[in-house]
Amino acid sequence: MTAVRFTEPIRDGIAMQFDRELDARGLNCPLPILRTKKSLNDMAPGQVIKVLATDPGSVRDFHAFSRQTGHELLASNAANGEFIFFLRKK
Repeated sequence: MTAVRFTEPIRDGIAMQFDRELDARGLNCPLPILRTKKSLNDMAPGQVIKVLATDPGSVRDFHAFSRQTGHELLASNAANGEFIFFLRKK
């Protein structure tokens, strides 16, 4: 089976490729991080996950999660009360 990569325009003509998308909108801390961690466990090193969230605390949480776990936070963006994070699995 061939892996499929998706492309998401994030800003200023920059596009981010990702392998999996996780919709954590409507979930509050700690659920966006816990669901991200579970999804990352099922991914191969180097793959990228896109996470959608609405919890304002997720900005702080994803930065801390990246520092603590070593998964690289490639980009984050906020618009209209939604937050988008791209993480690369270590």
